[in-house]
Amino acid sequence: MSRSTRRSFLETSAAVGVGIGLFPLQSSRAFAANDKISIACIGVRGRGNSVMNSFAAEPDCDITHICDVRESVRRQRGAEMKQKTGRMPKLVNDYRDLLNDKSIDAFMVATPDHWHALLTIEGCLAGKDVYVEKPASHNILEGKTAVAAARKRGRMVQMGTQIRSAAFLKEAIDYVKSGAIGKVIYGKAWETARNGAVHLPADSKPPSDIDYEIWQGPAPARPYNKSTVGSAWRWLFDYGTGDLGNDGVHRIDYCRAVMGLDGMPDAISCSGGKFFFKDDQEWPDTMLVNYEYPGKVLQYEMLLWSKPQIHGAGEGAYIYGENGWVVLTNTSWRAYDVAGKIVKQGSSDVGQQAHIRNFLDAVRSRKRESLNQEIYSGHVSTVMCHAGNISWRTGKKLRLDSKTEMFDDKEANQYVGREHRKGFELPDIV
Repeated sequence: MSRSTRRSFLETSAAVGVGIGLFPLQSSRAFAANDKISIACIGVRGRGNSVMNSFAAEPDCDITHICDVRESVRRQRGAEMKQKTGRMPKLVNDYRDLLNDKSIDAFMVATPDHWHALLTIEGCLAGKDVYVEKPASHNILEGKTAVAAARKRGRMVQMGTQIRSAAFLKEAIDYVKSGAIGKVIYGKAWETARNGAVHLPADSKPPSDIDYEIWQGPAPARPYNKSTVGSAWRWLFDYGTGDLGNDGVHRIDYCRAVMGLDGMPDAISCSGGKFFFKDDQEWPDTMLVNYEYPGKVLQYEMLLWSKPQIHGAGEGAYIYGENGWVVLTNTSWRAYDVAGKIVKQGSSDVGQQAHIRNFLDAVRSRKRESLNQEIYSGHVSTVMCHAGNISWRTGKKLRLDSKTEMFDDKEANQYVGREHRKGFELPDIV
């Protein structure tokens, strides 16, 4: 990043969100009892297909548009949706064709990470509500801009950390909030699994089936690589956020929810690196991240090479209080007393359908506070992932200003945002 670009970026970062409460809210369609909410689904290959089908399962929801840069994918998903619902969605290659379509009430976004925030922002500015998969952004500035855009236009935006809507998590939150384990000071989230190595083939010409220009979007221009576009993007700096932003965001999110940590951490430090894999992935395979709050510490442990599970689960979190502790997995919770005896427990599904129902209900009611993972809360958990990654990249313990969302370190602040590629610029929300 050049000196002039960096100066402009820092000024933009400091300005985002200033005065957003002064803008009038964009009017929203008033839904009659029998009206259906029309959803345009953007990115429907893998995770997006699962989320789209969950939306389609809701009786008051119509999948009216399917947008994907792969022609074969959008044709296949369109045919599947027609078979499921009896209605053929409109198939779209370029998301920009959706922005001015007033028949669309909301976007579902399940693209690679480098597209999450920009689609959220442009959707909000076009008057659409947005359900966006995690993480909410590729970097902190993008996420901050997405929050500002949602506020400016009065949009309902929910991040897809679906466990926030799971019944078991509410039980665990209420149990800890009741004081049953006493004062809570420490929580730890973890991820342990044996991932596969990432070996990229030689770059090649994009196949005719994909619009690679749009796939790259705001990321720096790079030659087409079949594996990168396939799934390896997650492990590369330009497109993904590593496993901290991929899976860690879930565990960090429900750990902080049970601990009652609503805002940004004061300080972040990370130890880790690529210690196991000798391959082409850029993000670390091992991380220990500490998040410091006033009087509390949340820690995240990531071991992408270790097969043994922790507390019987490959991913989860535990929260310690003075009189007991609680263990969380993705579908359950258990409370222990000081002697290690289980005193209460519960389980449910992972919460995906309930999370989507919660979003649709908010689209109808226009009650932002009813969202279980509204964009700002999702942004906080996402920032924690970005901050952990930045601490690792700089090798420094960092202090975070929760108002400016900048660090106390010039090198770290270079990673807070990036210059978007021409044609896919980050809008100013002032």
